[in-house]
Amino acid sequence: MGWALRHGLAALALALVSAAAAQESGKGDAAKGVTPAAGVGAPAAVVFDTPSPPFELGLFPCTSCHNEPGNPQKRELGFHDEMQPVQHGTSWCLDCHDSKNRDMLHLTNGDLIPFGDSYRLCGQCHGDKLRDWKVGVHGKRIGAWDGKKTYFLCVQCHNPHAPRFKGVETKEINDLVMQRPTAAPTRPEPRPRRPEESR
Repeated sequence: MGWALRHGLAALALALVSAAAAQESGKGDAAKGVTPAAGVGAPAAVVFDTPSPPFELGLFPCTSCHNEPGNPQKRELGFHDEMQPVQHGTSWCLDCHDSKNRDMLHLTNGDLIPFGDSYRLCGQCHGDKLRDWKVGVHGKRIGAWDGKKTYFLCVQCHNPHAPRFKGVETKEINDLVMQRPTAAPTRPEPRPRRPEESR
């Protein structure tokens, strides 16, 4: 059996076990009055502990500059050079950021969500990645195997304005150490020298 097939089967098994466990815990929650909600294959009662998004200094809160509803017309902006050009399909700013409250994001149904729940927004178009993220196959999580876990947000590895993965770096911003995507692609270290190459 090939490497890819073995790992694919392992991921599938993990997803099936996680789904069964979620279904079992959902039965118990229903008896306690917790109602399941929308989401890609998971009850809304599931809360993912996520760290703060990696905001740059001076860029948040957005309402410090954007205190009135914006022009919804798609166009090239004369500001936010650090985020342009947006390289995220045909998306533009107000497809994700709320026009009336720039400190919030919005789902396609209009529901407002905080930046800390941005995985829900990403999952609307990237449902397969959201599913894999929830069960631990995609992304990064830290914590106990059978206890509390912290799930890193999509934006801690992918720049939401140009999401092709380039690498990550650890930065300290406002006395908070966080992981964020790098601006330029990272290069892997060279392979170790073989013993016969040392002679």
